[in-house]
Amino acid sequence: METLKVYQAISNVANDIITNGGIAKEKPAKEKGKTAAYGTPDYAFRSIDQVYNALSPALVKHKLIILPRMVDRQVTERTSSKGFTLLYVIVTGEFDFISTEDGSKVTIRTYGEAMDSGDKGTNKAMSVAYKYAAFQAFCIPTEETIQDADKENHEVLPVSEQNQSQPQTQAKPVLTPTSKAWENAINSFIQNGNLDMVKKHAIVSPEIEQQIKDIAHTRTAQQPDEDIPL
Repeated sequence: METLKVYQAISNVANDIITNGGIAKEKPAKEKGKTAAYGTPDYAFRSIDQVYNALSPALVKHKLIILPRMVDRQVTERTSSKGFTLLYVIVTGEFDFISTEDGSKVTIRTYGEAMDSGDKGTNKAMSVAYKYAAFQAFCIPTEETIQDADKENHEVLPVSEQNQSQPQTQAKPVLTPTSKAWENAINSFIQNGNLDMVKKHAIVSPEIEQQIKDIAHTRTAQQPDEDIPL
């Protein structure tokens, strides 16, 4: 019985990765003598770009493609220890490893989890699912699997301290300058001095809230007869 070429291709890609030294973890910023940005983990990790860079040449060389398919997505709204809203996203991914020589295919299913204060939670979770599909298919070793997460690490309040009345399966839209509700949000702040009403229907990051405040103060300053509550 002839062996499906997809298995030989996976083996060849794994061999190339090992021959080229594997995929090393990036050192924490403090070990590089640099100041770490907020949310950056204090441990080494492998970024999705490192995985892509290591895999791409080998995949092309051995005529193997990886086609992702997300079959499930769950979103839960959480609150960080600093009071910011976070979206906790879990995706279920299926990855088809296909040989372009004979069309043979194997499918690997993995899960990705991520948190984000804006609109990148799903993207991060998909990247994690892809990374671990690659780690498992090509036997790429990991030193600290439990802590090998994406680029951000969040401290979250215990579930008992969070508002359980919020829907757990659907996320609120994220407010951005391109949102239809942008002007309404600015007017709401001018009228009420806060964004409480807006936050009931949309996720407002601290950066966006400050931007709205600045715009509101500027507009009010141009109309000296009207005051804005601080």
